Amino acid sequence: MSRKYFGTDGIRGRVGVHPITPQFVMNLGYAAGKVLAKAEHTQNERPGVLIGKDTRISGYMLESALEAGLIAAGIDVYLAGPIPTPAVAYLTRALRLQAGVVISASHNPFEDNGIKFFSGSGTKLPDEVETAIEAELDNPMQTNPSEGLGKAKRIDDAVGRYIEFCKSTFPADMNLRGMKIVVDSAHGATYHIARHVFHELGADVVAIGAQPDGKNINEGYGATKPQNLQKAVVEHKADIGVALDGDGDRLIMADAAGKLYDGDQLLYIVAKHRHAEGTMKGGVAGTLMTNLAFEHAMQKLGIPFARAKVGDRYVMELLQQKGWQLGGENSGHIICLDKHSTGDGIVSALQVLHALRMKQQTLAQAAGDLHMYPQILINVKIAKKDDYTNHPKVKQAVTTAEILLNGKGRVLLRPSGTEPLLRVMVEGEDGGQVKLCAEKIAGVVREVAG
Repeated sequence: MSRKYFGTDGIRGRVGVHPITPQFVMNLGYAAGKVLAKAEHTQNERPGVLIGKDTRISGYMLESALEAGLIAAGIDVYLAGPIPTPAVAYLTRALRLQAGVVISASHNPFEDNGIKFFSGSGTKLPDEVETAIEAELDNPMQTNPSEGLGKAKRIDDAVGRYIEFCKSTFPADMNLRGMKIVVDSAHGATYHIARHVFHELGADVVAIGAQPDGKNINEGYGATKPQNLQKAVVEHKADIGVALDGDGDRLIMADAAGKLYDGDQLLYIVAKHRHAEGTMKGGVAGTLMTNLAFEHAMQKLGIPFARAKVGDRYVMELLQQKGWQLGGENSGHIICLDKHSTGDGIVSALQVLHALRMKQQTLAQAAGDLHMYPQILINVKIAKKDDYTNHPKVKQAVTTAEILLNGKGRVLLRPSGTEPLLRVMVEGEDGGQVKLCAEKIAGVVREVAG
């Protein structure tokens, strides 16, 4: 069954434009509450739902609407305030609640916002539950009688609980003393959390992107715009830089020279370390966007590797199917299931730092034997959700590119699950050819998309 609202990462869009409106979000809260209330695992008690949000100014409005809808359906609401997406997953599980909700549009600009749900186990909601919520949205909203309404409570220690959780994923007999780390929070949900985690583990921390005003989330800072991180690492003579995105589930790092390391390179460092230590369980899950060099490196180490569709929920599904623990995307989503039930930028950074401290290596040394293939990604704006990948002119452009690459590269066209974009990715050994092919295909897509 096709879904009208839920994409690969919840429901997302421009604030004030359907479905990101107060009325719809209240209806969504009510529909989700009714689906949860039908579950028979609450032992005659009202189900509980945690709500967290990032630092967008629209979060206040959507939080109130969501809270009203849930309470009208008889759900008790626990308000955590601005906290990262993975903190909602952790706290939902720790507080034994039935679900968690995050109000965030992740790395998108502040004008956008979104809603995503976690199950009681701290994982993304199964497709069938999201489908049930959409079906409930078709029914009229009928507020419970007064005796059947839920209540709201603020979780005052949410930030402290999550900081301690993050620290618990780092070895108890290890510290970060002697390291200077620049931490970029993208003016997002980790602004009051990330620096404290690294500082309390012993690091000298320089915090940037940690002054949110409701409108500057992801603006010039964070994992998707790491230029200020690179500059700060060099200016402060830091050992390493950590950049998170607006909701804290994505990670990019920089070395002392300001060189950036993406999700593939960071995942490689963690995988290689775990393999050497004998703590690797199974293989590693990547996506269709994972660099070919990473796949070849896993083969060389004897570590099984498999690709999922793009999106951390699909990486998670593949890990669960295979019983593996480690996976991720080159965009910076890294999942360590032995540490957390979802991707977590802070926790992932700690796993990289653990590997570096054990070997007494820099980022450059730890990733030095992974020789990445040139990869060009061009995002082409599209007005409609037509399947341009099957347009004859686009297919011809792809065929021409594959002939030019001559078996030493690959082409991938993928519609974005969260934005009106078609992503054109070309990868291969010859950087010049890769750039030429990507630009030609992108040009054809722009032409046929009007």
